Amino acid sequence: MLAKEIKRGAIVTYQDGPCLIESISVQSPSARGASTLYKFRARNLISKQKSDFTLKGTESVEPANFSRHPAQFIYGDPTHLHFLDLTTFEQHDFSVKDLAEEVQYLTESLEGIQILIFEEQAVGIQLPLAVELTVTHCDPATRGNSATGRTKPATLETGLVVQVPEYLEQGVRIKVDTRTGEFLSRASG
Repeated sequence: MLAKEIKRGAIVTYQDGPCLIESISVQSPSARGASTLYKFRARNLISKQKSDFTLKGTESVEPANFSRHPAQFIYGDPTHLHFLDLTTFEQHDFSVKDLAEEVQYLTESLEGIQILIFEEQAVGIQLPLAVELTVTHCDPATRGNSATGRTKPATLETGLVVQVPEYLEQGVRIKVDTRTGEFLSRASG
């Protein structure tokens, strides 16, 4: 897989392990004939270590040999999160510490979760691109502010805090991008 084809969320083999690409920055050349550089921040799915590496656009890395199984979040306790693999009906447990970023988006009814299986071992989960969460606390809406582009912080049911338009009120369901943690829209229905 060429460096210029790698997208955020892809899983590649780097330093002999599967790594989830968490962010990409592109550095364009300033001189003629220079190559565009792609800087990647990745998290090894087995050791949980983060690493940064840089590749030229024409250099490549191997995609990781893993499978994705649809899963359902069953429950969480203070130390672990428990998921049911909907393909094999096995239960997989992950440490809350290992899924610190993902836990902010997990609710019992969440659909579209994928368990990542590498060499017969569950190494992580992948969330859907967007989730619906309920606003549990925010400042009251101010009358007449619906036309402005101002935002305010809102706390969601999972404890995640996102910036939302000023007119939104407590109790409203919203869609949040799981890759960036940004407000997308009001949830339909």
